[in-house]
Amino acid sequence: MSEQLTFATPGKDAIEPYLPSTTGGPTPADQKPFVTLTFATSLDSSLSLAPGVRTRLSGPESKAMTHYLRSRHDAILVGVSTLLADDPGLNCRIEGATSQPRPIVVDPHLRWTPSDSDKVLQLSRAAQGLAPFVLTGVAPADVPRESAAVLEAHGGRFIHVDPVPSVSSDGRMRFSWPSILEVLRANGLTSVMVEGGGRIINTLLHPDAQDLIDSVIVTIAPTWLGQGGVVVSPERVQDEEGIPVPAGRLSRVKWHSFGEDVVLCGTFNR
Repeated sequence: MSEQLTFATPGKDAIEPYLPSTTGGPTPADQKPFVTLTFATSLDSSLSLAPGVRTRLSGPESKAMTHYLRSRHDAILVGVSTLLADDPGLNCRIEGATSQPRPIVVDPHLRWTPSDSDKVLQLSRAAQGLAPFVLTGVAPADVPRESAAVLEAHGGRFIHVDPVPSVSSDGRMRFSWPSILEVLRANGLTSVMVEGGGRIINTLLHPDAQDLIDSVIVTIAPTWLGQGGVVVSPERVQDEEGIPVPAGRLSRVKWHSFGEDVVLCGTFNR
C-alpha cells in the first residue's frame, strides 16, 4: 500500500479559491472543463536539470498539497515525454480521498507502449489509481492491437484527436487545447490538472491559450538548477511596433509557504 499523505485544513483553506467548486448542479454539456495549471519549478524557472532527467523539487508539504489538488480534479494531464522519463503513478495518495483522478496522456505519435510493469498500470491493478486515457493523432485502425489490449484490460483506452495543421519542419503532430478539452468533456471529465512537462505547459501558457486556464498554482523550490534545464517560459509577445511586451500576468495572486517551498496561486485576467 502506498504511503498516505495528509494536508492540513489551513493549507486547504488557502488554496480553496483557486479550485473547482464542489457545490452546484450538473455541469452543462457544452462547458469546458475547469483547467488548473500546476507544476513545481526552481528559482531559475526550470522543471528539471535536463530533458528526460527526473528531478525532484517539491518538499513534503508541497507534495501533499499536489496530491490534495489531485483529489479535487477529475483528471491529471501530462505529455508522453513526462510519462516516459518519470514513470509516474499519476494517482492521488491524500488521506481520505474518495476517488481517483483519470490520467490523461498526450501522445500524438504513440511513443508509449503500455506494459504491465508501468507504474500507472500497476496502481490501477492495485485499485490505487486509474489507467490512462491516451490522446493520439494515430488513426484507430493503426493503433497496435497489443497496446490497446493492455490498456483496455486496465480500464484505459486510446482516444483519437484530430491534429492541427502544422507549418513546422519537425513533422510533429500537435493538438489544439480546445480540441483536448472538448475530448475530456465528452468523456465526462469536468476538471483537469495540467502537470507537465515543459512543452505541454509552455503551449498552455501561450497567449492564445491563456484564456482557457482557470487557475495557476506553482510550487517554487529554493534552488537553482542551472543552465540547460527544461524551462517554463511562454513564447515572446511583441506589440504592433515589434517591441517585446509581457507574455502574461496573473491577478488575484496569493503566496503561501509550505515547508521550505513557496506556492503561488493566481488567475489570468479575463
